[in-house]
Amino acid sequence: MNSQCPDLSSLEDVLGHRFQSRAILEQALTHSSFAREAESVAAADATSEPTGDNEQMEFLGDAVLSFVVSQELFRRFPEYAEGDLSKLRAHIVSARALVRPARVLDIGRFLRFGKGEEKSGGRTKSALLVNALEALIAALFLDAGLGTAHQFISRVVLQPALDELQELGSTTMPVTDYKSALQEATHASGRPQPRYTVVKEHGPDHRKTFTVEVQVPAPATGGEVLVTRAEGSTKKRAEQNAARQAWEFLQSRKSALDESPAGNSPEGP
Repeated sequence: MNSQCPDLSSLEDVLGHRFQSRAILEQALTHSSFAREAESVAAADATSEPTGDNEQMEFLGDAVLSFVVSQELFRRFPEYAEGDLSKLRAHIVSARALVRPARVLDIGRFLRFGKGEEKSGGRTKSALLVNALEALIAALFLDAGLGTAHQFISRVVLQPALDELQELGSTTMPVTDYKSALQEATHASGRPQPRYTVVKEHGPDHRKTFTVEVQVPAPATGGEVLVTRAEGSTKKRAEQNAARQAWEFLQSRKSALDESPAGNSPEGP
């Protein structure tokens, strides 16, 4: 059995890193089927060393990937709520999203498989390509540290995913500014612009809590006035929280109207 990977220089080019330890890179590209077959062939040789595979490296790479994406989203989108950050991270690190960079890197060409997995088309299996991508992230981390892995993840995984989401439209991305989103929603529904009022302040000066009320007037065609209230540690945050409630209500109303046979009818009371 050929225990050597194909020439890895071109892969290192796209990874943006020359490995100090080629053994780490080769292990990241070694499927367990290859390792088991290699061990079986070498079983009679008492001096033969076990052949490592990339399964444990997948585990490490997944953790490094999640950490870097979390750190970058936290830094880039300070206005996102925790739930929105979690949803966005889950999308970016999902197997479905990771298939794309794995194919762009052409990882399948460099993987080492056992004969059975090779015949079954392992080089094109999405799950195996994603696993190998995570193992390569671990290899970068082990060979050069977090900084190199961070740069690779940002360039190859994170930024393309964010660019793609942006191209699909803002509704795919978590909302960051609910006041702006509410303003757009009210305009689209034929309502006048919302009005914000601080209706309550309580607590000591260094730990005040503000309650803001937002009123969204009824459409010119008739309907209800929408009123929501929310608290926040600053006026700005309270306004955002109140706007979020109003925006989510209008979005749910829009969805209900879109799904209704009378979806073109004006809003009722």
